[in-house]
Amino acid sequence: MTDERFNEEAADLLRKCARLLREQNANPFRVNAYVHAAKTLEELDRDAREILREEGVDGLIRLPAIGSGLAAAIEEIARTGGLSQLERLRGRSSPEELLQSVPGIGPKLAETIHETLHVETLEGLELAAHDGSLAAVPGIGARRAEGIRAGVAALLGRSAASRRPRGEPPDVATLLAVDHEYRSKAQAGELPTIAPRRFNPEGRSWLPILHTERGGWHFTALFSNTARAHQLNRTDDWVVIYFYDDDHHEGQCTVVTETRGALANLRVVRGREAECRHMIAGGPR
Repeated sequence: MTDERFNEEAADLLRKCARLLREQNANPFRVNAYVHAAKTLEELDRDAREILREEGVDGLIRLPAIGSGLAAAIEEIARTGGLSQLERLRGRSSPEELLQSVPGIGPKLAETIHETLHVETLEGLELAAHDGSLAAVPGIGARRAEGIRAGVAALLGRSAASRRPRGEPPDVATLLAVDHEYRSKAQAGELPTIAPRRFNPEGRSWLPILHTERGGWHFTALFSNTARAHQLNRTDDWVVIYFYDDDHHEGQCTVVTETRGALANLRVVRGREAECRHMIAGGPR
């Protein structure tokens, strides 16, 4: 992006997110949040990157209509020239390519991490590095996981001292309810569709996308369009759910049909099987 036009070009990316969210029937609250943040950028009398250099992400958060999640989005634009949220809404995102932006992660390791943990965002990778699940991925171990964690922190522009604590993610009952809503509406043909870039040589618009809200959370759900999902014929089974709070902090999970054990043939949130088992034991879902 040019030095003179960063604010305008960043605002344009945010407005494109708002337009796609509106077209995909997202909550007007989310749509307007992007619109208002874009307006703030356009009205600034200084380059937003100057604020980032001098005050960090907190400087952006102090601006009108820009919460911490949208500040992180603007920081991503400043750092990369693009916005992963926009690419996801367009159906163009590739989790393996995103993971390879971290120093020390090559194509093969990116594929292994994605297949093992179903991580599709840098924030998800950072969380996996902190909760110990990344170190358990074949070929990584504790030392390499720490190096990846440091690399992700650098990319996200965070230090250990400035990292904001994460709140609790949505409970599994809520995530499974979103999964059910998505699959039901997708099967009924009630959802807008996007044309994913990957595994879609004809450029066909086929991938249903859902925006919904429950319990103070905003959700985006769509079938997994990864290499692994295609290899295992799970493109109509694995559902990736992105969740956002009112500050647009993002998290994600994958819901699948379990194939073995006590949860066989039931829908479970990958990585949170114990919670699903406990919920099921307490009563029907």
